[in-house]
Amino acid sequence: MDPYSSSSSSSGASPQVSTEDIMDQVKLQLAQAYAEEFLETLRGKCFEKCITKPGSSLSGSESSCVSRCVDRYIEATGIISRALFRTSS
Repeated sequence: MDPYSSSSSSSGASPQVSTEDIMDQVKLQLAQAYAEEFLETLRGKCFEKCITKPGSSLSGSESSCVSRCVDRYIEATGIISRALFRTSS
């Protein structure tokens, strides 16, 4: 049972959820949503750029292209994130 659902305890009181617990849950959900969006964007951009003839497997050049594309995208995202956090501090 999660801490946000009601329980049928003998005292009839619902469990108390701290603000910190709620914030932790929200942070976790935001991180998961960000990761899903990041992977979907990465998949779309690298597929469009690198896969010229979709088939049952990748050619050597397609595989290398996807690998480089992913590496560059991750590096660029890191640079942008560091720049944003540096200016917001």
